[in-house]
Amino acid sequence: MAWQSLPVPRLEGVSQEQFMQHLYPQRKPLVLEGIDLGACTSKWTVDYLSQVGGRREVKIHVAAVAQMDFISKNFVYRTLPFDKLVQRAAEEKHEEFFISEDEKYYLRSLGEDPRKDVADIRKQFPLLEGDIKFPKFFKEEQFFSSVFRISSPGLQLWTHYDVMDNFLIQVTGKKRVVLFSPRDAQYLYLSGTKSEVLDIDNPDLAKYPLFSKARRYECSLKAGDVLFIPALWFHNVISEEFGVGVNIFWKHLPSECYDKTDTYGNKDPTAASRAAQILDRALKTLAELPEEYRDFYARRMVLHIQDKAYSKNFE
Repeated sequence: MAWQSLPVPRLEGVSQEQFMQHLYPQRKPLVLEGIDLGACTSKWTVDYLSQVGGRREVKIHVAAVAQMDFISKNFVYRTLPFDKLVQRAAEEKHEEFFISEDEKYYLRSLGEDPRKDVADIRKQFPLLEGDIKFPKFFKEEQFFSSVFRISSPGLQLWTHYDVMDNFLIQVTGKKRVVLFSPRDAQYLYLSGTKSEVLDIDNPDLAKYPLFSKARRYECSLKAGDVLFIPALWFHNVISEEFGVGVNIFWKHLPSECYDKTDTYGNKDPTAASRAAQILDRALKTLAELPEEYRDFYARRMVLHIQDKAYSKNFE
């Protein structure tokens, strides 16, 4: 089935002032071209990364299929020296492998202690720091993490949202990114922060009939492109060829709004978590009523939430 997609706008030569004053407040995805990212877009070849990145052990996802599913965990975690990972991820077929000769690899860099430390490419890969310039579109105190990502060709990551704004910097290779508005969450069959719909191009509409109502935004990223992904926007990423990317996450809300134990940038804000717990208690209370009454008062609660909490300021 051919899905109709809305193109993500592309702009070249956007200044920090233009972005912050006119584009950022719109809270919509945007591809920025012509941003000075340093020498990384030309230097970060397979050979260069293998040599400079060294033999530091990294934890990776290994999957026998291209569509990775974080809900069913159709992948395994393994450890490889960084140079070996880069070499294997660039291959279509492998002489050495964990599962199969055409297995896929995915690196999402972690902090020194992932339970306490956020990822920061400048700390985990200091010899690469001088090659990349982060877009200076936010204040330094808002910085949360910089995540190094390496993907095998053809790898597709599950649809999910993050609770912080981020720039996806495509350093080398090509990616296709499909995004869905936070307003369409009701059509995405969520399990936590992730969608159960894996195959977004050929979804099982008998199982996920509402998915066809979700508005789809799409863009292709080439080396040097920077995709702004606002917080709460769902995104699904396919690596069309071997590629290296870096995500820069920053705090859009005051620091106290975020879960202090969150090192990935994907735990819901503390107020949202508290509200969800209160809702769970309310539902348990409703369960004490007979079905006819439970249905009636649940519908009243939904209407009350819509009236009090839904925004009329976003499309």
